[in-house]
Amino acid sequence: MNIGFVGVGRMGANMARRLKETGFHVTAVYDADRAVATKLATELGCAASQDVADVTAQSDVILTVVSDDAAMREIFLRDGDNLLVNARGKLFINCATVSPNVHVEIEGLAKRAGARTLEACMASSITQAREGTLYLMCGGDEQTFRDAQPVLEKLGSKVRYIGKAGEAAKVKALVNMVMNINTAGIAEGLGLGDALGLDLTMLREVFAETGAASRVLQTDGEDMQNRDHSCYFSAAHAAKDSGIALTLAEELSLDLPLARATKKQYDAMVQEGLGELDKSGIAELTFKNRHKHRGDHV
Repeated sequence: MNIGFVGVGRMGANMARRLKETGFHVTAVYDADRAVATKLATELGCAASQDVADVTAQSDVILTVVSDDAAMREIFLRDGDNLLVNARGKLFINCATVSPNVHVEIEGLAKRAGARTLEACMASSITQAREGTLYLMCGGDEQTFRDAQPVLEKLGSKVRYIGKAGEAAKVKALVNMVMNINTAGIAEGLGLGDALGLDLTMLREVFAETGAASRVLQTDGEDMQNRDHSCYFSAAHAAKDSGIALTLAEELSLDLPLARATKKQYDAMVQEGLGELDKSGIAELTFKNRHKHRGDHV
């Protein structure tokens, strides 16, 4: 089975490394950043494709890991060079967090081209991509999911079929929306604790044993305390993903005030050029004396 990748940033590159070392033949990689693709291709001993259509030509299964709805439409719909050129019989596994309707749209286009698609939404980060311990939520045709399992099971320690196209993307949007709210909540709790003069290591330990505990506390709490915002999941992606969830809510006339407030905080980070900090960087807006315009983001 020949595997191709479109989008080989930190997540895509580590997924490609993982599949190669578990016995798959990675034949071609593509990235909008040509240098990134060339470097990875040299490491893996495969082609660095100049066109996305070339990835399709050289692969049986193509994994896409792109940034947003626009990038997803670009690689599947671009005039003259797109993934659906001569795509009959090919399988596309789309791993980016994009709007559910985009997955549905791409599935329809792929069917007309004689190809199949599956959304494989990832609820994990860079380390898990490298280790093959991603949590994958999949949506699309159930037989397509079963056919993709040999690849998926090398990437994820937990692989769950959610339902038809778009359904996994809905679940992923809610996962990230709640995660982002939790992140903002932890930042505010630690920020207030710091302003009160409390020992933050002690406070995190108490949080961990009480109702304030969360996965985010485990992954981000110490980083917030130490101001270490090395990026695993960026503030820009947090803003985008909360936005996807809020759009779904608006379509149902449902108001989500906590999600709106959280997105506003992440939007503020992006506007100030802090979008490539990890999501834990939201603490920079809430800790006293860390941010010169704190009040602007309330």
